[in-house]
Amino acid sequence: MCEPESLCLLGATGSIGCSALDVIRQHNRRFSLHSAAAHSNVQKMAEISREHPNAKLALFDKNSALELQKITGKNVLAGMDGLLELVSECDLVLNGLTGSVGCEPTLKAIECGKKIALANKETLVMAGAIIKEALKKNPAAKITPVDSEHNAIFQCLAGRGTEEVENLLITASGGPFRELPAEKFSQITLKDALNHPVWSMGKKITIDSASMMNKGLEVIEAHFLFDIPYEQIKVAIHPQSIVHSLVQFRDGSLMAQLGAPDMRIPILCAMTFPERLFLETKRISLPEIQNLTFYEPDFKKFPCLSLAYKAGKAGGTRTAVLNAANEILVNAFIQEKISFLDIPHGIEHCLAKIEEQHGELNLEKILFVDFSAREEAKKFVEKKCWNT
Repeated sequence: MCEPESLCLLGATGSIGCSALDVIRQHNRRFSLHSAAAHSNVQKMAEISREHPNAKLALFDKNSALELQKITGKNVLAGMDGLLELVSECDLVLNGLTGSVGCEPTLKAIECGKKIALANKETLVMAGAIIKEALKKNPAAKITPVDSEHNAIFQCLAGRGTEEVENLLITASGGPFRELPAEKFSQITLKDALNHPVWSMGKKITIDSASMMNKGLEVIEAHFLFDIPYEQIKVAIHPQSIVHSLVQFRDGSLMAQLGAPDMRIPILCAMTFPERLFLETKRISLPEIQNLTFYEPDFKKFPCLSLAYKAGKAGGTRTAVLNAANEILVNAFIQEKISFLDIPHGIEHCLAKIEEQHGELNLEKILFVDFSAREEAKKFVEKKCWNT
């Protein structure tokens, strides 16, 4: 019997991480948890360590790493250096981190020629061109998308060339406000925005879904993953979340991937492709579905989606600004410092304020722009708080 593949799980305590751990339980002869990393959740990481005593551990927050070390008696790595060390030692990296912190570990994993199951969309939103160049230089490395939408497109394409593709159609549940009139958006509360109708996710991605920035980030990610122009990437509101995305081919064929709204499905696919292993999950019954509905998004009601398309088409460091500003503003909304409508207003402000970095793109430029956009977004939040 072959040795199990060693998996480095980044973002082990989040929703992606919890789903991935269940996949490992179902296929513990195929995968072993080499290492687990998270931001600062000491208690969940201690639980993971008890279940997987041989797994190496890392926490991005250094104080939390020291606390976890006391609880487990293990050496716990800390900070970005800890994440980079873990990804260099395993067979497969599942990057389920939230935010821009996921970018550098992805690059390191590529440089080390690893297989990467990528759920951290910010990696490609921030630095898509750099990631693509790194993959060219390190052909042993492979990225398979974990996001349900991109994984669906990946499955529908099945390795076909971009010249055969007419359009990519990324589906969206529409979030909790798809039917809310625009004039009531000023009354949206944090509790309202966290009440997603279909998916159970972390706070940040749930707010992004409510604003439809999540779908905007996915459009940018799809552009870099599949080498498809933005004009050929569409968004379709699909409230049932059964069809996870579609591909329109040049011969008129429209291929879709359907499945239950369960992230374990795309996680397992990304970890095992082209194989398909058994998964204990709900099966879709077509007679039970009866109705599948689709309609176009309202770009005026959800300006974050428009801003994402605009930044993507502009290229350069615009998407890094978009992503960084959004992270700060969403966090401020979660802390109830700003309103829901301040998120797109703040992003637009930062895109106007932060200058484009000219010349050849590199990680240093991306990180500089990321920092600058965060600082500008913080100023925007402070001004809003002062005027409240």
